[in-house]
Amino acid sequence: MVQKPEDDGPTPARRPRGRPRSFDAAATLAQATLAFWRQGYAATSMDDLGAATGLNRPSLYGAFGDKHALYLQALRLYTEQSNAAMAAALQGRPLREGLLRVYDLALQLYYPPDEAARGCLLIGTAATEAPRDEAIRRQLGDSLRSFTAAFETRLKQAVDAGELPAGTDVATRAELASAVLHSMALRARAGDAREALAALARAGVEMVLSPLGTGAR
Repeated sequence: MVQKPEDDGPTPARRPRGRPRSFDAAATLAQATLAFWRQGYAATSMDDLGAATGLNRPSLYGAFGDKHALYLQALRLYTEQSNAAMAAALQGRPLREGLLRVYDLALQLYYPPDEAARGCLLIGTAATEAPRDEAIRRQLGDSLRSFTAAFETRLKQAVDAGELPAGTDVATRAELASAVLHSMALRARAGDAREALAALARAGVEMVLSPLGTGAR
């Protein structure tokens, strides 16, 4: 477990006077997620989270736990939303169009309007913490595997529907589709132009759909 800075430790047992302030927990978690996304886990203090959410420390601790617990919830929220977006993009349209749609949605996330490119929350923030924090490493791994599973499910459907040849190695192609996504996330964080990553996405789709690499698992 990562050692947390002293200013992010538990609050004293003394409770503030009066009734706790009411707030929208889902909206608050979304605001905290953006704070982590922009600054990273280590650089985001409880004061930063309070400023981002408009809540004081006792309210944040009471609703979400400490900074570490809040960050894990942010990672889970990001994963759930990403999985839902991927499922919607991949279903109900041809495979090529669905893959391109996934990558286009990713670029919309990685390059927000009127902000510096921020890449992927998982690749950009959790990957740096994972070597020192088992819980973050486990969440990161589960999240990345869920993205690959979404690709693999759609590729299996493509084989069944005749979009891909029988015997296609869908497991390897799903890993390739995920690798393209992760490369885009990292390069966006590093400052690559959005147009360059859009070209990478198109090339990646062609590789995934290539007639080579049969031998289903």
